[in-house]
Amino acid sequence: MRLSTLSSPKALSAVFLALLSSAELAQARPDPKIYSKTEWSHNRGKKVARTAIRRALEKHSVNETIVSPGFNGVTPYETTAPYENVWGGLADEEAASVIAWLFSQTALNLTVSENATNWDNSIVLIELQVPNKTDVLAHIDGGAEAPARFAHVVLDTRATVDPYFQDLLVGPLPIDNTTTYQPLEFPLTRKTEGKVRNLAADEARLYPDWLWVVSAQVADITLDLWNATALGLDNDTLAIHGIDPMWQDDGHVVRWDCFSFYPAGQFDTSTLLPTGLYFKSDVTGRDSSEWKVLGWLYDDQYFETTEAFREAYWSGALPKMLPNVEGAWARTDPIDPGLPYDTSYPPTMIAPSGPRFAVDSERKYVEWMGFSFFIGFSRDTGMALYDIRYKGERILYEIGLQEALAHYAASDPVQSGVAYLDSYYGFGPYAFELVPEYDCPAYATYLNSTFYVDETTHTHLNSICLFEYTADYPIQRHSTADYVSATKNTYFAVRSVSTVGNYDYMFTYSFFLDGSISVEVRASGYIQATYSTTGSEDFGFKIQQALSGSMHDHVLNFKADFDIAGTDNTVQLMTNVPVSRVYPWSNGQVRNTMQVQRTFIEDESESRFNWAPNSAQQVLVVNQDQPNQWGEYRGYRVAPMSGGLHLTVENSSDLVNAAHWAEYDIQVTRQHDYEPRSAHPYASQDLYNPPIDFSEFFNGESLNQEDLVLWLNLGMHHVPHTGDLPNSMFTVAHAGAIFSPSNYFDTDQSRQTVNQVRINYADGAAAEVQTFGQKDDSFELDFTPVEYDLWQYKGDVVVRKFPYDPNNPFFETDGE
Repeated sequence: MRLSTLSSPKALSAVFLALLSSAELAQARPDPKIYSKTEWSHNRGKKVARTAIRRALEKHSVNETIVSPGFNGVTPYETTAPYENVWGGLADEEAASVIAWLFSQTALNLTVSENATNWDNSIVLIELQVPNKTDVLAHIDGGAEAPARFAHVVLDTRATVDPYFQDLLVGPLPIDNTTTYQPLEFPLTRKTEGKVRNLAADEARLYPDWLWVVSAQVADITLDLWNATALGLDNDTLAIHGIDPMWQDDGHVVRWDCFSFYPAGQFDTSTLLPTGLYFKSDVTGRDSSEWKVLGWLYDDQYFETTEAFREAYWSGALPKMLPNVEGAWARTDPIDPGLPYDTSYPPTMIAPSGPRFAVDSERKYVEWMGFSFFIGFSRDTGMALYDIRYKGERILYEIGLQEALAHYAASDPVQSGVAYLDSYYGFGPYAFELVPEYDCPAYATYLNSTFYVDETTHTHLNSICLFEYTADYPIQRHSTADYVSATKNTYFAVRSVSTVGNYDYMFTYSFFLDGSISVEVRASGYIQATYSTTGSEDFGFKIQQALSGSMHDHVLNFKADFDIAGTDNTVQLMTNVPVSRVYPWSNGQVRNTMQVQRTFIEDESESRFNWAPNSAQQVLVVNQDQPNQWGEYRGYRVAPMSGGLHLTVENSSDLVNAAHWAEYDIQVTRQHDYEPRSAHPYASQDLYNPPIDFSEFFNGESLNQEDLVLWLNLGMHHVPHTGDLPNSMFTVAHAGAIFSPSNYFDTDQSRQTVNQVRINYADGAAAEVQTFGQKDDSFELDFTPVEYDLWQYKGDVVVRKFPYDPNNPFFETDGE
């Protein structure tokens, strides 16, 4: 069972215990992105409320990957990784022993999750501390011992009036008498012993102690307007949700909240049902008796007190604004009339020979057509790939998501105040089981991901898929008067989908026969809309009678750590420029033409830039010490496939210093072990002084033949329209970048495949057909197994991990 399927508050209480025992999610957002999920923080039971806040702040790590066969039971070839996966996560025994050891450290004053209140200290993360690149390369390239293993731990310290999170480093592992814990601050630009304040420490009490209390003061008005209330009762039909991040100016913590209707059924429609009623409050500190209402907004009129709003309303000075009412327009099931011929089975892809790739399932290592790589997985950012090689040569040391921003704008204060930083909620915990035939081909191979939540081991079954696919166009084609040649464009893909709030993000890494590598992200889901009033037209289209789409930017930051023919690389810019020049053969006449202009990015003072207008510039990562036989630098070109962009907002009032990584399309830094990520999941907790301030990465260091990291932004500028109802589409909400060889090889690598044809013809007929040794077996296809049995969809698996016996991590396997 999944929280995102529970839209009605009436259904929540009946399933809370089941959901709690399955340790399903990391936490609900304190905002409208997941109405059904925000019930976790609404304290419909004390136990639920305690668990809710921790889950929003927890991270996870993979400790097991299991290869599931494709639909026909055929598994990939087996292979053995050249070394252990040093990015692969903690083993069950390691995690269990670390937790047990932490509870034995009395100075930490930890409370078991089952018993913890909002005034107790608890563990919100235990995962592998990814080893430093320098240590890994010394191991895999230089033959040194494998890096020592450490756990990254985050504590939620709430037994204080000033609650905070703290990153800790625990190790070395396995646990012995040399194991210690210490603040983990070397990867952070902020040096405060790994600590950052926790503004959500009392989230579990936010609704009963404040939001429902405020709502009760206007319950007669909401009843008069919509016959609806938000009082924390099972028959509530209104939800309350607020901005994210909260305003943090002048030492105060201020939030705006709005009322929206709960869905009428199972569909997750609440983000489409705003009412147009908002209130502002100061929630500074932990004592809710000191919190205060600062104002109300209704019908574009602002009232500084609740009394002023009540007086205006009951005096008849305010209109009854039309409600947004759920209908078929907001639901994803088919509508009439149907499409012609649509009931016939559509074309489908098959893999007649089974998988043509190899997997070391224990080490999460994959090989395909000369490519090889390892898979890692984290709570914050989900799937990442490491040590990507082609024919044994490393192209990329690492590629993976760093952060995802959804920055909104509107005429109302809630939509205007939303700038989600999604790693706070985590992509890993929401990477649910994939749907065969829809998310991935039915014949795909599936991997599981496992992580730790509230002293449990939680496994998302079949949450990563691996598959080959043949594109609907060839990778090469040419015809002449005598022949036509074409080569199949078969590529290999690794995919996962994370549902973070109202959006499902599909991440795909693809590998191509010519040596190219791509990263793509797609977004689909329920848009977050605003109540349509005067001024809404400046921020988007009107899409229903009382509804406007809220314009927003999706900006997703990816780290691409290139190692082109070694770690010493330079970024070369090759720009097409118009010129007027005289040639020796032009008889003195000026010819208007174009030429290339070659420059290098010398240092970090010039390494933040945008894609050139007219796509007139090539961005190349090259090794100047490794020219090819023609004297050209071997390299890879980095180019946008679509949606290479940066944040439209400048000096965002919502983000302050929390997302400087979103300011440019491309940013290049010198690789440092102390700069492994561009963002921190708790940046929203201290906007003015976040744990990682990306702008501090740029200090003028040389980038000439150094180990380089490219930080790439992908995303979409989204102004929702009627075609985004009920859900936005993957077809247009799509962004990607491709890394393609540039003088890296002496010729096109796709010439190595036999899956090509040359047809010689003469006198109007084929004279010869060359298939170059392709397998030409004929076979009969039983179509039945091609259609995957979706009743096999399983959901998730949870194993209890407390008490922590390091000799028996599965000491208890019963649910809560």
